[in-house]
Amino acid sequence: MLGKIVRVKVTKPCNYCELRTGVRYIVNYGLAEVQSEKKSFVLGAYVLGVNHPVRVFEGKIIAVLRYNNSKRSVLVVAPKNMRRIDYEIRDVLEFNEPRDSYSLDCLYEHSCGAVVFRRINDEYRFLLIKNRRSNHWGFPKGHMEKGETREQTAIREVLEETGIHIDIIDGFCKDSQYKIGSRIEKRVEVFLASTKDTQTVIQREEIEDYIWLRYPEALDMLKFENDKEILMAVREFMTAHAI
Repeated sequence: MLGKIVRVKVTKPCNYCELRTGVRYIVNYGLAEVQSEKKSFVLGAYVLGVNHPVRVFEGKIIAVLRYNNSKRSVLVVAPKNMRRIDYEIRDVLEFNEPRDSYSLDCLYEHSCGAVVFRRINDEYRFLLIKNRRSNHWGFPKGHMEKGETREQTAIREVLEETGIHIDIIDGFCKDSQYKIGSRIEKRVEVFLASTKDTQTVIQREEIEDYIWLRYPEALDMLKFENDKEILMAVREFMTAHAI
């Protein structure tokens, strides 16, 4: 459903007050018909990006809210050019949807991470991790959380996934955008960071393994072109700045 264009017939317009619960809707809410390969069905839909009451809205499904312990789902629909990530959507829906009552599948994801290096035997080694879900080697990274800067997200994610404290190197940030499964539109911002920590303690729930490699071996180990381009850009930056 993510990314589909749907038409929402608004039943509870912006500023509508529900008598039974006393909840005042800060966004428009209505019903949207969704077409699948075999059938069509109707789901509730919150409308983001419109701050006044409307009767009908046509937009893109940017998230699907799935209630815990229930098969019921609700759509989140927004203008076609609007990008909102997990915590931004949760902030808007908090007036009527307790954060711990549902999971959220989002069309857009924004992660931050770092290419981490340290000296081993008088030469630089780069840290790669193997994620359990994707089963390929890459850089530690993760989703931004509310109130964080991009650098703070990178520092936190590296620490959570590898137990390593890092220092961000000023002047380097590589922006990578790609799709996951031809559906999820992901943006990853990768910083360059150094560490003096010598012990790596991976987060076993998410990380299968880690390795410290010299540049040529690290480049060969990476599967995806966007990761290779990031590491090549890191080497160029380090050479230009005599790091």
